[in-house]
Formats: sequence, structure tokens, C-alpha cells
Amino acid sequence: MSAEIEIISREDIRPSSPTPSHLRTFKHSLLDQLIPAPYAPIILFYTSPDTTATTTLSEVPKRLELLKQSLSKTLTQFYPIGGRIKDELSIDCNDKGANFLVSKVNCPIDNFLSQPELTILHKFLPTEPCPEGSNSVSYVTNIQVNVFQCGGIAIGVCISHRILDGAALSLFIKSWAERTRGCNKLTHPNFIASSLFPTSNLWLRDLSLEFWGSLMKQGKGVTKRLLFKNSDIATLKAQITAISLNSTRLEIVSAMLWKCLMDVSKARFGIKRPSFVSHLVNLRRRIDDALCPQHAIGNLLWLVAADHMSEHEIGLGELVCKLRDAITKIDNEFVEELRGDKGKLIMHESFRGIRERGSKNEVEYFGFSSWCNFGFYEADFGFGKPTWVSSIASTGSIVLNLIILVDTRLGDGIEAWVTLDEEAMKYLKANPDLLTYATFDPSPLAMSNQ
Repeated sequence: MSAEIEIISREDIRPSSPTPSHLRTFKHSLLDQLIPAPYAPIILFYTSPDTTATTTLSEVPKRLELLKQSLSKTLTQFYPIGGRIKDELSIDCNDKGANFLVSKVNCPIDNFLSQPELTILHKFLPTEPCPEGSNSVSYVTNIQVNVFQCGGIAIGVCISHRILDGAALSLFIKSWAERTRGCNKLTHPNFIASSLFPTSNLWLRDLSLEFWGSLMKQGKGVTKRLLFKNSDIATLKAQITAISLNSTRLEIVSAMLWKCLMDVSKARFGIKRPSFVSHLVNLRRRIDDALCPQHAIGNLLWLVAADHMSEHEIGLGELVCKLRDAITKIDNEFVEELRGDKGKLIMHESFRGIRERGSKNEVEYFGFSSWCNFGFYEADFGFGKPTWVSSIASTGSIVLNLIILVDTRLGDGIEAWVTLDEEAMKYLKANPDLLTYATFDPSPLAMSNQ
């Protein structure tokens, strides 16, 4: 269902305590230059409790005030995100605060979630995810609380990707939720990334901008959601056990989508075009705990790629193995090399290798990113856990073939947000193998009640 969203207030929420002078300038790490996207956007939808709409609505002012107060306290701990972007290498931790908006939505939340219109999801966010020109981005943190007619709430968050990846974003949301609920035991961040990967220049940013730009695809994009239930993932895994015994849900779903996307090429063009995929890998679990505590903030990511450059058919199990081999190479030893004297050379060679694959004629590229196991569905601000955690649909004419993988609310599956050009999506929706194991655009309400 469509919805109209009207902004009714806007203010800056400042940290509850001033940032010490010696922490005034926050330096980015080298890996903060890896992802050129301005923001890491996410929306958390909270349906109203089992009470009358009148009772729920009467609670909204109190909830908004609690969210503001707890955000102010959280910004004191996460002090860089309460400042302003100073330049490409640093944040001015000046305590000017987060951009905080409140909107009203002209329908009950259950009506919207019964079959959400993906193309309007960006309206639940406090800013455009990709604003025109980098100079238009100054707030590090932007939050919009959307209040539905029934008292249900959607919290849209856009925090600069220069300081947070998905794992760090989930840590911030978890900490904010804990403070809103008044928890005694609180999660605290650790700003260790800039000492793990220090930098004084922008060579990786320039390299990554050139790299990602070379993989962009012109065309009108369309985004669809696909639900892979754990039972169907288990069926797929049983088919490939002889080839890939220890494969994860993430690897199986990624490989299945990759295989179906190759089938799309064959259906469109008469031949199976060569292709490759990339996956962003969280480095936190691959760094010694003494160096990188659990709650490390920053972009602690690296990019891996796997390919199938032949036009010959390939099975799901072989694709899973290709992905798994690429991902498992990112281990403690690799991270130490990345941090060492050979780090710059490794990064250059990695980007060059992926670009060389993409520069060949009629090679198709698909980029995967995972939000799985980040705990977004645990974010309880005192009015229950989210019913649905949402990405957004692709907008604009420049489309990166992107797949975002998200856990379901009950942990019983993986939801894939797939963005393709319109023609490719038509073929994907008709792919018989995919339809056997996945459901297109299921109702978030039905997903949360299964």
C-alpha cells in the first residue's frame, strides 16, 4: 500500500555531555574510504501493540521524548556521529548533534506493511540516501521517526558510511535502544579502526570511486524482495553436500541467486554470459580480539570476488565452492598482510583483478552485501522488537546490480533485496528454479507471524 508522509518537525539533538577537547577531531581509517555511498540507510518498522489506536497514539509524545533523550545520551558515547563531516579524512566532533525529524503517515502501519510499496520507502528516511554532490552531506547522523495513524512507528536512519558499516550501525542502534529502555548494562563503542588502518591521504577513496564507477550500469532499475525460507535453503544444501559440506546459508542463497541471474542472461541473449560477483566481508571476526574488540566502530570490511568466465553450464554446488573459497581466504593472516607493508599492493591488485574481469566484453557483475547476523531485529526501544527491517528500492537512472541479504524477523529465512534493470527482472520473476525455492515480495506481516 502507498502512503503519504508529512514532515511535522525538525531539530538537532545534541550530545548530553560535551566531547573532551582532545577528542575534537576524529580521524577516519583507510578502510572508511572503501565504500563511496554517502549513507548506510535502514528503516525499522514497529507495529502498534494490541491496544486501541487511541491508547497507542496517546503514548506517542512520551515515546518521542524518550527517543530524543536517549539519543542525546547515546551521542555522548558515539561522539563522532554527533558532529559534522569536516573533510574526507576527518569529522569535527563539535557536538552540533544529529538531524532529527518527525513525520506523520496517513495510514495505519498494518495497512502499509500488508504489501509495502518499495519505491516510496526512501520517504521514511530523513535525507536522500544518495544526495546530489558530496558537499550536500554535512550531518553525520540523520534520523526520522515516522508516526502512523494507529501509533505504529518506523525509524529511518541515515548515518554517514564514512564512519559506519552495517555491523557498526547495528551496534549504534542497539546502544540507543538500550538507553531508551533504561537498561543497566549498556553497550559501548570502541573507535579502534583508525589505529588498525591509519591513513593520511585519499588514495583508496580515489581507487574505489574509479572501481565502483566502472561497475555501474545505466538503465531504469527495479527492486524486488525474495524470501528464502530456512527449510528451502536446507533442501538446496542437501543437494550439494557432496561438493560443499560446510556451506553457510549466506553462501547458498548468494550462489542460488548468482546461478539464476546467469540463467536470466541465457534467456535474454541466447547464451550464458560470463559473470562474476563480489561480496563484502566483515573483518571483525578475522582480527585478533586483542587488536579489535567486539564493539569496534568503523568500516572494517573487505571486498572479495568469485567468477565463472566460461559459457558452459555450472552447478549450484560449484558456485557455492567458488564463493566459499573467496570468502575463506579472508582470514587472520590475510588481515595482518592487509595491515602490513604489503597492504597497499594487495588492495591495488585486488581492485585491478576485479576490474579486469568486469572490463571484458559482455561480462555481467552482481554485488552482494549482507546484513545477516547483525541483530537489527533485536532493537527494542521499549515498544517491542521490529516487525520488519527494511532496505530501500533503487532510485535514479544509474543502477548497480545489487543484492542485499537480510535475516527475517523470526530467523527462519533470508530476505534478499534484488535490484536489476527492468528487462532482467522480468526474466528473473519467471525463473522456474528460483520460484521453487523463493517467494517474491511476501507480506512482512505474514513473514513475522509464521
